[in-house]
Amino acid sequence: MASAAEIPRYTPAEYLALERKAKFKSEYHKGYITAMAGASREHNLIGLNLASEIRSELKGRPCEVYAGDMRVFIDRTGLYTYPDVVAVCGQRQFQDDVVDTLLNPTMIAEVLSPTTETYDRGKKFAHYRQLPSLREYVLISQDQVLVERYIRQGDDWVLTEFRNLDDRLRLTSIDCEIPLREIYARVEFPEEKAAGA
Repeated sequence: MASAAEIPRYTPAEYLALERKAKFKSEYHKGYITAMAGASREHNLIGLNLASEIRSELKGRPCEVYAGDMRVFIDRTGLYTYPDVVAVCGQRQFQDDVVDTLLNPTMIAEVLSPTTETYDRGKKFAHYRQLPSLREYVLISQDQVLVERYIRQGDDWVLTEFRNLDDRLRLTSIDCEIPLREIYARVEFPEEKAAGA
């Protein structure tokens, strides 16, 4: 008999069956399902701002952008996850006919939260690096103007930082250029909130 402290394990098929009926999103890795926390106003604004700007830039091109709800599967590590923003150019590959699990993202962006920043920078990025299709990984702070872009160059990932609202984020993998001012539109930083209180 299983003790109350034991955490149930699931197969990938069981996870997908549960996830497709769930009212909230969960990640899956090595048999374990982990519920994803909700996001702040700033987190939501940044993710939607970035996706909207990318969508506008991609009009008329064979690329698509998804914000928040497109599940990505990393075959080499077995992780199912939901990036904040994901773009794919060219032929899209999905896990099955349900077309809700992308296999070949070109660019992934994550908005950093206090509870997920270490994971997004570390283990999650390690998973993402196992995607042969992935060319760019972007981390966006919600507490300050800071965008970190990693570009794959062979086996290396080269970092460029953007720290000024007048900077422009160049996403070479999908041929887009996004002003940081648009990414951070309507976002209030902690010092602004404190000043207004």
